[in-house]
Amino acid sequence: MKAGKSTAVEEQVLTVYPFFSVQDETFDNQNDIVLLRLRSPDGINRLTRACVSAMIEAIRRLAVEARPLVICGNERFFSAGADLGEIAALDGPTGYLFARMGQELMQAIEEFPAPVCAAVGGYCMGGGLDLALACHRRVAAPDAVFGHRGAALGLITGWGGTQRLPRLIGRARALQMLLTTEKITAKAALQMGLIHAVADDPLKEALRWVTTSRKAATSLRG
Repeated sequence: MKAGKSTAVEEQVLTVYPFFSVQDETFDNQNDIVLLRLRSPDGINRLTRACVSAMIEAIRRLAVEARPLVICGNERFFSAGADLGEIAALDGPTGYLFARMGQELMQAIEEFPAPVCAAVGGYCMGGGLDLALACHRRVAAPDAVFGHRGAALGLITGWGGTQRLPRLIGRARALQMLLTTEKITAKAALQMGLIHAVADDPLKEALRWVTTSRKAATSLRG
């Protein structure tokens, strides 16, 4: 079972947005996990301006509850990143605002007060990779593919990927990945430190990790 399928004993949809759903998940008798599942009619899960804005709102609301969070897509796409049609229509001022909006989302995830894990199935590209990089941990299916294809289109990410990627895999390897627009397999991503684990069921592994992390944090406080 891959990233697009729930492995929880129980699930209850809390809020359904046009671009994602937010629902309760139960794992290992822990029922305080939240799953944010990216969704779109075509299954590509583009991070449009409307999607990013809605995600910022949702992440801020969830931060108040401070419950462990797992972000996933479907079996074919975690996310294809920003909508190139929208990007083509941006001018200088609107492009700057869109970059700031994306940065705001990534920072909200990075600073989330509970463990956040990306469960990646299929393609994780461009802004989708930026989103995964902002999470505290990344687990991928064996067939997952990672990449930043912007350079091939004369673009560079403005959502923080140019900073987070070198911290994870080193400056030289990050430059190679960004400038050559190469696609990285899950196996290669694990070897270079881009992800933390490869699992046949990345959602189940992500749920296991956030549950374990929450228990460990509770023990330290107690």
